[in-house]
Amino acid sequence: MTGPRILIVEDERAIRLALSGLLKREGFTSEQAGDGRAAIALLEAESFDFVLTDLALGEGPSGMDVLRAAKASQPETPVVMITAHGNEKVAVEAMKAGADDYVPKPFDNDEIRLVVRRCLERTQLARENRLLRARVEKDYGMGNLIGSGPGMRQVFETIQKVAETDLTVLIRGESGTGKELVAQALHEQSSRKGRPFVAVNCAAISRELVESELFGHEKGAFTGADARRVGRFEAADGGTIFLDEIGDMAPETQAKVLRVLQERSFERVGGVQPIDVDVRVVAATHRDLEKDVASDRFREDLYYRLKVVELPLPPLRERREDLPALTERFLGQLAERLGRPAKPLGEEALAALARHSWPGNVRELRNVIEQAAVLAPGERIEPGDLNLGTGPSRNAAAATEPHGDLTFSDAKKASVERFERNYLLSALRQNDGNISRTAEAIGMVRQSLQQKIRDLDLRDEDWNADE
Repeated sequence: MTGPRILIVEDERAIRLALSGLLKREGFTSEQAGDGRAAIALLEAESFDFVLTDLALGEGPSGMDVLRAAKASQPETPVVMITAHGNEKVAVEAMKAGADDYVPKPFDNDEIRLVVRRCLERTQLARENRLLRARVEKDYGMGNLIGSGPGMRQVFETIQKVAETDLTVLIRGESGTGKELVAQALHEQSSRKGRPFVAVNCAAISRELVESELFGHEKGAFTGADARRVGRFEAADGGTIFLDEIGDMAPETQAKVLRVLQERSFERVGGVQPIDVDVRVVAATHRDLEKDVASDRFREDLYYRLKVVELPLPPLRERREDLPALTERFLGQLAERLGRPAKPLGEEALAALARHSWPGNVRELRNVIEQAAVLAPGERIEPGDLNLGTGPSRNAAAATEPHGDLTFSDAKKASVERFERNYLLSALRQNDGNISRTAEAIGMVRQSLQQKIRDLDLRDEDWNADE
């Protein structure tokens, strides 16, 4: 079998032959084009696994034209641009147009090898992930749900039976079991697919604002209501509204939700005009609603209105047979996001996952797998790489608490930046500050690592400083 086919587009014959010889020694086969016109003709006639093209090709079509032709005829084929010294700005424009990377002249052989390998690995990984998702979807799941055991098969059967109806569904399950994914699957399997899916976390909205959030308000309805606002029910018209943690909803708001379920209409806060809506309601809770009804914390009439169809979700500890498929899904998704091959899970690590009690359910599993995949020092994930503590530490709890006036998005961005900074500093120190070695060790292209260092404002003294 021949290796990946590479198209080399370079108007300087010596460079073209040198690149061809280099790639041949790496096990690749190559076709050569001395100008843009010949390259475009080859792209239209044949298929290639990789395109390496100079930006400046003399007379006729340029490297940008070759890039556009490649992406038009073979969208998945990675394209890397060779640029003259000082043309980094043009290279950035090329990447915006779809190029996967660029290599500035003069370049060395190791740099070319690394760029070609990484791009081909990313392309292969993307293809494998698509095939994997298709296979998992066919064999084990529905949408983003995965499961092969009796508990999840019952969930899938219930979804298929009730999706095409407008019956209200109450999803029951512990935190982290994937209740919102089930609600999305109900929506996607129904005739309402393509219409809005609006999710509301009832526990995250203050009592003072919950009615405005759900039903909207008119201008001047209360202090600060400077304009009319459309509520979540109105925004979901024609689609599905998902009321998560409905057991934490205030009693006065429960009465208004009951009216929407009964009459399919409501008024905005401060308004008198009824607004009719066509909305499918899916609710979820981890609470014991029967106990809450008995203690008058939850309205009995609303409880029975919501519980037309009850859909219980099994906790992860009761569906351990799904651990391999779930783990494979999370590793594949992370690898696709990071643009590098998935790190496999060792058999002993999988056994350790099976022994764990999973108090945080699937959400906890995703966090454990993603952390291990990024931080594991070896070629595969071993038991010692898995953070399977009995509960969150004080430091972890502090990291997830709201900080001052930061929004969730800002807090998440700050946490990611802290992780990237610490991770890159550690890698740079391990490789004595050598950018090329560090890039290869962590699976990044050198230029991407250099850009990330600039983005994080890292300096030599940061990674050369004594611990």
